Amino acid sequence: MRFVLRILKALALLLVLLVITAAGWLFIRPPELLRVGDGYAAKIVCSNVFIAGREAEDVLHDDVQAPGNPLLRLVRVSVDRDNDRVTARFMGLFAPSYALYRGAFGCTSVPDGNFEAAANAAPFDPPVKMQANDSLWPEGEGTGNPADGKIAALLADPGVAGPAMRAIVVVRNGRIVTEAYGPGFSAKTPLIGWSMTKTVNATILGRQMLGGKISFDDDNLLAQWKNDARAKIKVSDLLGMESGLAFNENYGDVADVTRMLYLDPDMVSLPANAPMEAAPGQRFRYSSGTAVLLSRIWMDRVGNAQAAFSYPHDALFAPLGMTSAVFELDARGTFAGSSYLYATAHDWARFGQFLLQDGVWNGQRLLPEGFVGAMRTPTAASNGRYSQGQAWLAPGRGSSAGAGLPEDTFWLTGHDGQSVAIVPSANLVVVRLGLTPSWLDYQPQVLLKAILAALPTSGASQRQAGSQRQAQPQP
Repeated sequence: MRFVLRILKALALLLVLLVITAAGWLFIRPPELLRVGDGYAAKIVCSNVFIAGREAEDVLHDDVQAPGNPLLRLVRVSVDRDNDRVTARFMGLFAPSYALYRGAFGCTSVPDGNFEAAANAAPFDPPVKMQANDSLWPEGEGTGNPADGKIAALLADPGVAGPAMRAIVVVRNGRIVTEAYGPGFSAKTPLIGWSMTKTVNATILGRQMLGGKISFDDDNLLAQWKNDARAKIKVSDLLGMESGLAFNENYGDVADVTRMLYLDPDMVSLPANAPMEAAPGQRFRYSSGTAVLLSRIWMDRVGNAQAAFSYPHDALFAPLGMTSAVFELDARGTFAGSSYLYATAHDWARFGQFLLQDGVWNGQRLLPEGFVGAMRTPTAASNGRYSQGQAWLAPGRGSSAGAGLPEDTFWLTGHDGQSVAIVPSANLVVVRLGLTPSWLDYQPQVLLKAILAALPTSGASQRQAGSQRQAQPQP
C-alpha cells in the first residue's frame, strides 16, 4: 500500500511540475496562435466598445467567442477607460495583447505593447466629426415613407435575412424603402465592414486618380521594390489582386493575414517584403496585404502626412455625408485598408448608392469616368469572379446569372456575412450586415434574389438611366 501511495505522490508531483513548466512556457514564450487570438479579441472589443458603444462582455461572447476557435472561449478581456485601452489574455493570464482607442481613428492593435508609439502615430488634430441631420436619406437620416410591407416581410424571414443578421437596408431609386435590425442594433450602430473596406479604400485611391496624382499604370510603387521584379507591379495589378506577391489568406491558423493584423504593429511590412510567386497579372490571389499596400501608396501620394490622415474624410466621407465612418489605422499610422472601416448601415448604403451612380454625388463627379466600370469588369486570372477595382462579381459560389440575378450585379463583401449588393439595372442597393460565419453556409444572393422578385419592374431601366444622368435620388 505504501508503494502505491509513493507512486501516486510521485505522479502528483510530476503533474504539478508539468503544470508549472507549461504555465512558465505560456508566460514567457506564448505560441503565436494564442497571441493572434488575444490580439483579435482586444481589437474587436476595443472598436465595438469605443466606436459602437457596446458592452465589452457582450462583444467578447457574441463577436469573439461564439463563432470562432474554441480556444477563444478561454480569452478574458479588461477595459481601461481611463487610458482608452483593452487588454486580452488567454485564461486571463497568458499571451497578453492590447488595443488602443485613438478617437476619430478608432482602435488599433498594439501587439508590441508600445502605446507611446501607437499614440504618436495618429495625428493630434483629426478631421472634425460631421453631424447627422433629420433630412430625408441620403441627405440626412430620415427615411420618410413607411416601410415596403412586402419587402419588410422578407427581411423578417431568417431564411432570407440569414443567421445573426444585424442590419439590412434596401435602397431603390435613391431612397431607403425598407430596413431591419437585429436585437441590440439600430440605424445608429456603426458596424464593421471587414473586407468591404477594401472597396472603399480603392475608391479613396480613385479620388486621387481624378486629381491626376496616381494612375492604373503607375509602377515602381515602393522604394524597396526598386531593384527587383516587384518594380514592375502596377496599381492595376494590386487593384485586381494580381500582383504576383505571395500572401497566405488562411484564417484558420497563424498565416500572413493574421500575422499582419494581430502580430505586427506595422501592417505594411509583411506584404511589402513578400516574395514574387508569379509575374504581375498572371495569377489571382486574394490578399488583404494587397489592400494595405494600396493604403500606403495613396497615403504617400498625398504628399503631406497630416493631409493623408484627413484624406478619407475630406475626399470621400464628408462629400457623401458618411457621418459615422471611422477608418482605423495600424499602430504605425497606415490605414488598415483591408479590414477596418466601421459605419452605420445607412452610411454603407450611401457608399453603395455612390457606386451605383458611377461615382457622381449631388451632380459632382468624384471618381474618374470608367473607375466604377473597372469595379464591374472581371479579371481573367480570377475566372471572372473578381473585378479590376477591389469588388466581387461572383462572391461565394457561382455567378450572378447562375444565381438568377441580373448580370450587372456587383458586390462588396466581408468576413462573417457583410455585403453590399449593387444592381444598376434595377436601381437597387442592398446592405446586409451581421455575424454570420462562412460555416453557416449563408449566401447573400438569397436575400438579393428575394428582394428583386418583390420589386415592381416597370420603368426600372428608365429610372436607373435618370439616376445616372442626374446623380440625384428619385422619389
